[in-house]
Amino acid sequence: MTRIHIADSSEALTLDAAETFVRVTTTAVEDRGRCAVALAGGGTPQALYRALARSPALRARVPWHGIEFFWGDERVVPPDHADSNYRMAYDTMLSAVPVTRQQIHRVGTELGDPAAAAREYEDDIRRSFDADVQVPRFDLILLGLGKDGHVASLFPGTTALRESGRLCVENWVPNLSAYRITMTFPLLNQARAVVFVVSGPEKASIVRQVLRRTPSTSDLPAQLVRPSGDIVWMLDRDAASGLRELGP
Repeated sequence: MTRIHIADSSEALTLDAAETFVRVTTTAVEDRGRCAVALAGGGTPQALYRALARSPALRARVPWHGIEFFWGDERVVPPDHADSNYRMAYDTMLSAVPVTRQQIHRVGTELGDPAAAAREYEDDIRRSFDADVQVPRFDLILLGLGKDGHVASLFPGTTALRESGRLCVENWVPNLSAYRITMTFPLLNQARAVVFVVSGPEKASIVRQVLRRTPSTSDLPAQLVRPSGDIVWMLDRDAASGLRELGP
C-alpha cells in the first residue's frame, strides 16, 4: 500500500518522520523481538536522526536495544571521512543513543575494493537474518530521493538497476566517476516498510515525476521501489508542491 503524507514545513516533516520511526521500530520489536533498519544519507534524514537523538521525549520512546542498524548505500570513503553516510549517522545519532557496536552494521569501505566491500556487506546482512531466508526482510528502509530520481545509490542508467540476485553490489556511477555500494531492488522490495523522506522545493519536480508514473518516466529508479509491504512518501509542502497538478 502506498501512502502520501504531507507536512506543513521541513521541521514538521522531521517530527512526523520521527514519529513514524518510533511507531515502526516499536511494533517490530514488540512483534518479532528485533527491528532491522536501513538508514539513508542526506540532509533530510540527518535532521531526523538529530531529532531522535536530541529530543528527550522521542529518544525515550525508541526501543534502541532491539534495533539493528544498516545502510541503504555508502560512498567508497573511509568511515571517518566527511562524505561517509556511516559517519553522518554515527555522529548525529548513534554515538548519542544506547546502542552497542554489535548493533551497527556499516559497510567496510576501508577494504579499498568496492566489490569486496559489497560482498562482505551482503554476507553481514545474511548472517544477521535467518539462514534459510533467501532475501532478508528489513522492517524499515529509509530512503531519500535524488533530483535525477535515484534512490540509495541506484542511479539512472547504471548496471545495478538490473541486478536480480545480489542483495548489495558495487555500482559504477559515470556522472560521479565513482563507485558506490548499494542495496539492490530485490532487497529493498522485500521490506515490510519503505519510507521516503523528502523535503525542499528543488525536489518538487522529481517527486511529481515519480508519483505520476507515466511511461515516459518509467525508467526512474525510484519508481522501481515496490516493496511487498508498505511504502510511505513523507514530504514537506515544498517537495509536494507539484502534486496538485496531478489532481485529487
